[in-house]
Amino acid sequence: MSALRQSLADYLSLRRELGFKLDRAGRLLAQFVDFCDESGAEVVTVALALAWATMPEDCSPAWGSMRLCVLRGFARYLHALDPRTGVPPTNLLPGSFGRSTPYLYSSDQVAALMMAARGIRSPLRAATTETIVGLLASAGLRIGEALALDRSDVDLGRGLLTIRQAKFNKTREVPLHPTVTAALAAYAKKRNRLTPRAAEPAFFVSAVGTRVIYCNFHLAFQDLVRRAGVEARSTTCRPRPHDLRHTFAVTTLARWYRESADVAAKLPWLSTYMGHVDPAATYWYLSGSPELLGLAVQRLEAAYEVEP
Repeated sequence: MSALRQSLADYLSLRRELGFKLDRAGRLLAQFVDFCDESGAEVVTVALALAWATMPEDCSPAWGSMRLCVLRGFARYLHALDPRTGVPPTNLLPGSFGRSTPYLYSSDQVAALMMAARGIRSPLRAATTETIVGLLASAGLRIGEALALDRSDVDLGRGLLTIRQAKFNKTREVPLHPTVTAALAAYAKKRNRLTPRAAEPAFFVSAVGTRVIYCNFHLAFQDLVRRAGVEARSTTCRPRPHDLRHTFAVTTLARWYRESADVAAKLPWLSTYMGHVDPAATYWYLSGSPELLGLAVQRLEAAYEVEP
């Protein structure tokens, strides 16, 4: 193991002990170390960092800026150990990171995605994909949280999920609607019948009995989108698995408005349920759908007795 690779291992270990997952950053920094080893470089320089960050040659400014940002933290760590290390300045590759417009699914679209999953050739893969989509839509989990569930985390008797080591290494309990619990129980029964000797303790398993990994689910989801006829609304508003979490948040808020509930008082409940530290983080998920805006206007009109 090269000295640079050992330094990377130490850096990632330190940051992860502080609560950072660094999954993507860890992969990117490992690629950078490979690049350095292939270049024969023993010391990180700004020129070396810039050459790696702008690979491939036709990469977008945002892509290069993101890669350099990931590398900058590692370079600062190395600089403390070896002053010869060059730390890329923050304005070296300016780039803007625009937020993708959340794709808010209708209930019919969610049903179409689940129906499309039933057409997957492998019975186990079909059941797994359909159930994951339904769980994301009905419980607002992050996709990583759903895929990380172990069988011991799913209490079908109490209708309760235990989400372990989620964002910022927090653990929370997520109560489920009885219909969701019933769907998970049906999936577990089919999974156990099709894979009586599971290779892992994962609740959701692939066709070969191993834990479902994100890249495979993402590909399967894009295929569902195509077969279900769920079309992108614009270049920045395309259907993604994570948008089911946005949809859950907006749908929940709309339901509270229809029930004439005190939305401001209940918002901390939604934040806790979704695993946020405070409601400020939940606002990221609250996009203005036509239904939600219409309900909000009705609430305002009633409060101020606006004449039609």
